[in-house]
Amino acid sequence: MTFQEQIQQGIPSILPPKKIYDLAINHAPKRKAILSAEEKKLALKNALRYFEPQHHAELITEFSEELEQYGRIYMYRFRPDYRMYARPISEYPGKSEQAKAIMLMIQNNLDYAVAQHPHELITYGGNGAVFQNWAQYLLTMQYLSEMTNEQTLTMYSGHPMGLFPSHAEAPRVVVTNGMVIPNYSKPDDWEKMNALGVSQYGQMTAGSYMYIGPQGIVHGTTITVLNGFRKIKLNPEGNLFVTSGLGGMSGAQPKAGNIAGCITVCAEVNPKITKIRHEQGWINEIVEDLDELVKRVSLAKANKEVVSIAYLGNVVEVWEKFDQENIKIDLGSDQTSLHNPWAGGYYPVGITFEAANKMMANNPELFKEKVQETLRRHADAINKHTAKGTYFFDYGNAFLLEASRAGAEVMAENNIDFKYPSYVQDIMGPMCFDYGFGPFRWVCTSGKPEDLQKTDTIASQVLEEMAKTAPDEIQQQMQDNIKWIKGAQENKLVVGSQARILYADAEGRIKIAEAFNQAIARGEIGAVVLGRDHHDVSGTDSPYRETSNIYDGSRYTADMAIQNVIGDSFRGATWVSIHNGGGVGWGEVINGGFGMILDGSKEASRRLESMLFWDVNNGISRRSWARNDEAIFAIKRAMSTQPLLKVTIPNIVDETLF
Repeated sequence: MTFQEQIQQGIPSILPPKKIYDLAINHAPKRKAILSAEEKKLALKNALRYFEPQHHAELITEFSEELEQYGRIYMYRFRPDYRMYARPISEYPGKSEQAKAIMLMIQNNLDYAVAQHPHELITYGGNGAVFQNWAQYLLTMQYLSEMTNEQTLTMYSGHPMGLFPSHAEAPRVVVTNGMVIPNYSKPDDWEKMNALGVSQYGQMTAGSYMYIGPQGIVHGTTITVLNGFRKIKLNPEGNLFVTSGLGGMSGAQPKAGNIAGCITVCAEVNPKITKIRHEQGWINEIVEDLDELVKRVSLAKANKEVVSIAYLGNVVEVWEKFDQENIKIDLGSDQTSLHNPWAGGYYPVGITFEAANKMMANNPELFKEKVQETLRRHADAINKHTAKGTYFFDYGNAFLLEASRAGAEVMAENNIDFKYPSYVQDIMGPMCFDYGFGPFRWVCTSGKPEDLQKTDTIASQVLEEMAKTAPDEIQQQMQDNIKWIKGAQENKLVVGSQARILYADAEGRIKIAEAFNQAIARGEIGAVVLGRDHHDVSGTDSPYRETSNIYDGSRYTADMAIQNVIGDSFRGATWVSIHNGGGVGWGEVINGGFGMILDGSKEASRRLESMLFWDVNNGISRRSWARNDEAIFAIKRAMSTQPLLKVTIPNIVDETLF
């Protein structure tokens, strides 16, 4: 069968042979056993409903074994034999170019070069899933191949509920992930519902088909590191940034450190992913011995090198060793998946990677105890360094939240706030999000590198023209992004699809998108998919990350994210998504995203202007109402350019009245 025929057949009527479990692939750890005997029976019933009754007797034994062995039913047998990657859009079967673009993005999320655990359909973050099982993937791709522009596909946590009649202006796909009743958002609730096959953790961009590999966070991390050094009035050259995590988005950190121009030490416990990142060129060197690491970092400092070093081991050992050896850490953070601390997101010190994975599945209570002991040690070591002048920030991965729950010394004197800021509070919030700058991204559906190069040139020209008249308040952001996009090709950021990201405000996003659409209309480039990270101005309500610099008491509300995705859906998005969970954990965040295809048409031009303006200014208005000075400036500027925009501006109370 051809690739197109395989897509169109969906779930095959004749069972394919069982697949051999490929040990060369980076697999998800075994999930803890959480289902009762009756619930296991229910999980099997739920899985078998995808298949014709004549296959149930054969599949029930196999699925039962998967559930026992891995804690989930992945349906490995149904994993396709074709290579998983984002093909040029012309190679996908279908009646709708919009649907073909979504198929392209789904396959990019599952590309072996992009996905963290591709055989478990997990893109990043340890549990950020595109689908719960391979039957869902097959059925979804079949639906997309059949869809017309008069239909909408509804996705319930990886399950394609079906195609419903709609209209050409409606989204082609509406995605929800993990949208459970609020009182059922504890970690064990997720474990149980996921094991039953009824809900999944979509992370931020995994379950919304908008992940573009580590590049997606390289830019944001570069800006964070640059502005972190600016905050402490240091040049990055010859100075040290220490962090951990190379598995998913965290793999971007060493590349970002190189672009920023500092020395980066990034610890990782997983040998397989460390090797992959080294082969991909995202890290320069791997060191496995602490004494050797001390010598290497000392040499790099003396020579003012720009170098990224992966330490294969636990980051706690690095912090403690550098304290003992008086190695000065200038910037410090952590980007392990602490939203998922008990299922592979963070590993205890003093235990091998293999032994920890066994303990996680077989003795979860002891594993949790060891993780919390490690968090206390981790925090103690950080505190010793910050006493010597290290600037430490929480990277929005719930490090401080979980450390506090473990009893670590991370609380401020008021015992309410953390003693260290979130990077959004100190850096990204006031410097970027409040002004409307966030991670705008695009994918060239032709798959041609030359198309990506042309879009880089277009974006650079648009930004340079805008910078001529941009107000002083946002000149730094403009110049950082012009420098970024001009160096994008030489930094070799593409992993998977021909994609790019930069930080832009609403004006920049609209002008860049319109320039792309005109280039498509002229036949200079193929169709382009627009999107963004959910980690943005408007899409995410997350009290410990995206909205951590909201101080009016509303940071625990989720009106902004819900309004965002509803507004995007009727203003022209090709697909929209809303998730419970993300980088800081299940029950800790609500985040929404979109995808939009540009095809060179007048309709695309109208949609992009309407939707992108809303997608950013919704968030600026909320930040302005919270009395954030930069957002007040930005929303007033937006109102001066758009007469139909009228936003309530807060009145500031004189503090002396209190």
